[in-house]
Amino acid sequence: MQEKFSIRDYTAILAVLIVLIMTVLDVTLVNVALPVMADKFDVSDSSAVWIITVYQLFITMLLLPVSAFGDRYSYRRSFLIGVTIFTLASALCAASQSFIMIVCARILQGIGAACVMGVNIALTRLIYPRNILGRGLALNAMVIAIATAAGPTIAGAILSVASWHWLFLINIPFGILAFILGKRLLPHNPPKEKPQKYDWTSAIQNVVVFGLIFLAIGNFARKGDFWINAAILAAGLIIGVFYVRRQLHHDEPMLPVDLFHIRIYSLSIITSVCSFIAQNLAMISLPFLFLNSFGFSEITTGLLMTPWPLATMIISPLAARFVEKHNAGVTAAVGMGVYAVGVLLLITAPVGISEVSIAWRMAVCGIGFGLFQTPNNIVMVLATPIQRTGGAGGMQSTARLVGQTLGATLVTIVFALLAAMTSAVHVCLYLAIAFAVTAGIFSFGRR
Repeated sequence: MQEKFSIRDYTAILAVLIVLIMTVLDVTLVNVALPVMADKFDVSDSSAVWIITVYQLFITMLLLPVSAFGDRYSYRRSFLIGVTIFTLASALCAASQSFIMIVCARILQGIGAACVMGVNIALTRLIYPRNILGRGLALNAMVIAIATAAGPTIAGAILSVASWHWLFLINIPFGILAFILGKRLLPHNPPKEKPQKYDWTSAIQNVVVFGLIFLAIGNFARKGDFWINAAILAAGLIIGVFYVRRQLHHDEPMLPVDLFHIRIYSLSIITSVCSFIAQNLAMISLPFLFLNSFGFSEITTGLLMTPWPLATMIISPLAARFVEKHNAGVTAAVGMGVYAVGVLLLITAPVGISEVSIAWRMAVCGIGFGLFQTPNNIVMVLATPIQRTGGAGGMQSTARLVGQTLGATLVTIVFALLAAMTSAVHVCLYLAIAFAVTAGIFSFGRR
């Protein structure tokens, strides 16, 4: 690995960041446009949600198979294939004339996004020297935070002057630019002594297991038929048992069960899942608190959600520099503690509180998550052999998606069980604190 960071490296990482922005934005942009698209395709709001669900579902199903492909063959090739599929699928989304067509196009987008997200961390590790790798991972976190915060505003601006088709058309020039830069500048994999054949059986099992389990969880959250969803979940778990047993007999398994023998790595995965459960529990429930309990308008509520990702964006690169000389596990644990304090401050906020008082409390949550996220990612990546970075990175992204999905499902369950909105939100926020404390304890165990 190179010792200095050159202009060529800056340009190479730009290709990775462009596509990372595109894949993150494509969730928030479409989310804002769902009512418009539901009317355009003459479907119910609940059906229109599939435009988002299938995209996220296929990313989750394919992350580990794509990561394993990158480990065995080429992170660069996986990236270029993903950019190509994502860009072409964006054009198909814009050209869609029916609901079925756009759902199919979104599936293709999810496949392309998985190809990129599955090797994003591996490419970052190859591009950055080890001593400043944390800054590269922090830049990734910062870009995700910016895209998340800016998504609704960008979508609103586009829809105010153009049709929903442009939410997808804007991906095309950026996709072409990322492909050109990536083809010229992205590094190749380190040479391997004994390259192994790709395990297609495990890939199929992974797709089926994650597909069935997350489909069932999503349907439970949307209050679908209980027994059908239970059967789907049971089928996913049963096949999952055979899948895990198969992985235990591989030297480089697709589901990186061998990496879980590395204590720091396994603690990092548990910490990551708990932290993203805590994040989604708060992020999804807080707008209901602002709207129904505090009486803020929709516009004000949207603005009040912004300090969180902005604070994360600012703190992440600072945290990366800090952990170059200090313990990352302890720093991440402190971050979860700060996050828990921020959520507690929101719970105890009195009725009639000002917007400024809410905003700084949200910023505390963002600061805590920024202190946690980058150090946690650094520990997780550096705990694994460099030739397994693809699988480790894919598992890291999978842990994030699992945590976000479980967090959203818990919010749905709590809201269904408790009729009083304020009480339901408070329960969600207390659960967020509990998971944040759990994440902090596991993170402190890596000191």
